[in-house]
Amino acid sequence: MGMKRLTIALAGNANVGKSCVFNQLTGLNQTIGNWPGKTVEKAEGTLYFQGYRIKVIDLPGTYSLSAYSAEEVVARDFIASREADVVIDIVDASALERNLYLTLQLVELETPLVVALNQVDMAEKKGIVIDHEKLSEILGVPVVPTVAVTGVGLKELLQAVVDVAEGKRPGKPKRILYGREIEERLRALEREVEGLNLPRKYPSRWLSIKLLELDPLVVDLVSRVEGGRRVVELAEEIARELEDMHGEPIGVIMAAERYSKITRMVSEVQRIIAPPRVKWERYLESLTTHPVLGYIILAAVLAGMLSFVFYVGGLASASIEEGTAPLLELAEELLKQALPQEVASVVVNGALVGLVAGLTVVLPYIIPFHIILSLLEDSGYLPRAAYLTDNLMHKVGLHGKALIPILLGFGCNVPACVGCRILETDRERCLCGFATVLIPCAARTIVILGVVGRFIGIAAALSIYLVDFAVMLLITRLAYKALPGEPVGLIMEIPPYRRPSLRSLLSKTWVRTREFIVIAFPIIIVASTFLEALNSFNLVEPVISVMEPFTSGLLGLPAQAIVPLLFGFLRKELAVVMLADALGTTDFSQVMSMGQMYTFALVATLYIPCVATLAALVKEFGWRRAITIALLTIAVASALGGLLHLAFYLVGV
Repeated sequence: MGMKRLTIALAGNANVGKSCVFNQLTGLNQTIGNWPGKTVEKAEGTLYFQGYRIKVIDLPGTYSLSAYSAEEVVARDFIASREADVVIDIVDASALERNLYLTLQLVELETPLVVALNQVDMAEKKGIVIDHEKLSEILGVPVVPTVAVTGVGLKELLQAVVDVAEGKRPGKPKRILYGREIEERLRALEREVEGLNLPRKYPSRWLSIKLLELDPLVVDLVSRVEGGRRVVELAEEIARELEDMHGEPIGVIMAAERYSKITRMVSEVQRIIAPPRVKWERYLESLTTHPVLGYIILAAVLAGMLSFVFYVGGLASASIEEGTAPLLELAEELLKQALPQEVASVVVNGALVGLVAGLTVVLPYIIPFHIILSLLEDSGYLPRAAYLTDNLMHKVGLHGKALIPILLGFGCNVPACVGCRILETDRERCLCGFATVLIPCAARTIVILGVVGRFIGIAAALSIYLVDFAVMLLITRLAYKALPGEPVGLIMEIPPYRRPSLRSLLSKTWVRTREFIVIAFPIIIVASTFLEALNSFNLVEPVISVMEPFTSGLLGLPAQAIVPLLFGFLRKELAVVMLADALGTTDFSQVMSMGQMYTFALVATLYIPCVATLAALVKEFGWRRAITIALLTIAVASALGGLLHLAFYLVGV
């Protein structure tokens, strides 16, 4: 008999331990991607349990199933599609009332449901005891206490899922009835909805509730079927009637109805056995969110994080480079004996050097970044940092959480781009991604200091940073106004501090690093090989001639400077080395004016990000947006370079 198959989906608020449950269940059998047509992250994994091959879908963390964000739409569309045999709703036992709001909306969708009452240990520390059997009776679905960090209760959770899938335990939730005036109107609306030719996967009661709430996606769905416009008008009429009765918008009325039900449930199933004792978590909480000390601690944490990523990455990079150098020399000798000279040069200086560049530049920075990011996520500090910086970041068109990837961009833009996924919406992630590629990373710092700092002065080098920041703030602010969508306020739960699990931390780091290697390394190797092929087959001179109107005409640079700008696409620090090769000297002051050196450094800093960063952009935002961001950086760098050339020409520098 073949292996039986089962698909389960994990739903829940942010910071309830959903990712921890996912990692515990699936281990390393995970794949990461994006939902079709969305940049919202999609995580899938597999496990085997009692003769079942179980596919686990980790839905985006969301507080409701409304149509206000891409995450909410993705989660509810997948649940409504019935692709999952069972949905596991992960609830934070220490914040039951807030978490049950999503549970009630899952009940309205009438999906086969199992509730994981997670973090019961944290609830007990607060003196909270929950009668999970009583809660199960009220909801009509299994409720299983769990502690995902340690794996407690996960076997029982899987057993409940299998029992529901096999029909051994009830999995269809009981219908939640709201107040009489709401119910009477809902039933009337439901009768009308049942008469329409709508997809059977959507329960008529759920459609009626969403019509009453004037959910735009459901209104559009119903309007497109015969007779649907009349039903929509009826829903709008009922909504206006209720708004007149209550003096509140319909969304507020329905939210109040749900919370009224939740309050009654909580009063029946939850009791406080003792006032919680003040522990180290409380002291740490008060310090890290303090209006003065909080910012000092935040600065220290970010400085420590940046130092860790930059210095550990630098040491690892130097060690890997030292270790791979003899191997690269040996490979070069062997290939030159086996292949024609030109082909061997392309393979060694292109493919192999590209691979070594990935190993020495990307991995040493991306691994420490993922370790720190996972540590901040699992400990609970990241939401507090976002809370402290939200007002400041919103003034420049970004989100509070954007501070983390932006600061990490000083070490390397690759982990900074990957770090944008901590933001909630597609619009915010795109804005942050645009900002991070303009941050001067360690490689760009080498260009700035090696050309401007050395031959003009440190003040001039620092001014490039100031210009770069000004451009980043201006461009981000313009993009903030131009991108479709509404500004998003920081609405998030501040979870309690937790001791991170080493297993979870290492698992997250490995999965995220493996994902990047699979995507980025092929692009790095192909791009490196292509650029080396141009050089080996004497195709660089034609490029110099073709690009001379841009290089010498617009930017006022020596025509040969286009070579380091092109090779800078592979690795930004190569721009300095290739500039010396192209000009035949390391003393740039002998062949370039101060204005030319300053223009070159600024253009090299601002224009198209390196190939590894471009690969990260493609992975996070797709080809279209990645190319758009790259072209915009080229346009900005070219425009500023042209203005600088004109200014320096007028003043004779």
